[in-house]
Amino acid sequence: MTQNVLDRYQRTMTNMFGTPSRALVKGEGVYVWDADGNRYTDFLAGIAVNALGHAHPALVEALTQQATTLGHISNLFTSLPQVALAERLTELAGTADGACFFANSGTEANEAAFKLARRYGHSTGGKRHKIIALENAFHGRTMGALALTWKQQYREPFEPLPGGVTFVAAGDFAALDAEVDDTVAAVIIEPVQGEAGVRNFPDGYLQQVRQACDEYGALLIFDEIQSGIGRTGTWFAFQNPAITGSDEPIVPDAMTLAKGLGGGMPIGALLTFGREVSELFTAGQHGTTFGGNPLATATALAVLDTIEHDGLLENVSAVGDYLATSLRALPGIKMVRAYGLWQGIELDTEALAQQGQSLPEGGLAPKVVSKALEYGYIINATGELTLRLAPPLIITKDQVEPLLRDLPNIIADAVADAN
Repeated sequence: MTQNVLDRYQRTMTNMFGTPSRALVKGEGVYVWDADGNRYTDFLAGIAVNALGHAHPALVEALTQQATTLGHISNLFTSLPQVALAERLTELAGTADGACFFANSGTEANEAAFKLARRYGHSTGGKRHKIIALENAFHGRTMGALALTWKQQYREPFEPLPGGVTFVAAGDFAALDAEVDDTVAAVIIEPVQGEAGVRNFPDGYLQQVRQACDEYGALLIFDEIQSGIGRTGTWFAFQNPAITGSDEPIVPDAMTLAKGLGGGMPIGALLTFGREVSELFTAGQHGTTFGGNPLATATALAVLDTIEHDGLLENVSAVGDYLATSLRALPGIKMVRAYGLWQGIELDTEALAQQGQSLPEGGLAPKVVSKALEYGYIINATGELTLRLAPPLIITKDQVEPLLRDLPNIIADAVADAN
């Protein structure tokens, strides 16, 4: 049955994603099933989206109840879930005078952030025309967000992109400091670079960037699309001392959210801090038809409520620490970068080379991902040698044990196929 679905996919869908590896038909908790009845433990959660796993009762109830009352209203009106979600997010972020704009995705949230930076630049009489982004950054694939994204294979087919963006080496404060002056409107940073392999920065780096933005009057924008909503063990990465290197939060001027916020429903958000920044947009300067609709915002509220009431931040920290510690002890693994339930695993190719083993063409990590599916696990590769794990925040120690048991064999099988 799976092959039938994939054949139909090939006939009717564009080739933007290549050929899917499976056709999934059902999910429950941390598990999904394909059209042939095979079960998989989901260690990717729809790329850090399904914060509460699949078919969580709280999400099903919130979505069902909202759908029976009010689904879509456009941006000509507001709804109780929309206002309540804005209040909740500003409270969790610790900003009494912040404000929210709701979109439908992460890239749309970053489009809004790009326009916010432009508005800020115009508010200075056009003096501030430059935006600084980091090498290895990923902020989305629409044209504005793509202009902030580093990877050339994403950018080149669609150039010329919106201008005024300068890239500097990630984590190199001297390189960034050399570019920051009074012509800079904003600096945009992922507190941890997800698509680059779940990579943090040197201790003190984010604090230095914050100070440089303050000194020169530039906005600091954090892209927390992957790192936000409890993924690292705090509500937002800017509040996590293990990421910021500071006991106090490194508070941005604006922050973008998506992915885990909706728990599977499409929603993105631009959250601004401080009245001056929050008032940069005026009526009609940006908009969305579907953004912030009652269905998405009601579901997002259920996600936040469940994370809080079920103690999932504590679960993220406990299970994340256990998973990382256990992974580091396995053969075939060189390094694990772990921030809660968001982990980048570097495979140990040096050990393989010493054993006279050849590496698969196209990189070992993608082959490990394919082999993991055969074993019943969904994981992800962000490079030739890097695996990424981002399971649902509800996952337990017992549910990660099978992967810890099987991963050495998965790696070995992937290598054996190339030899």
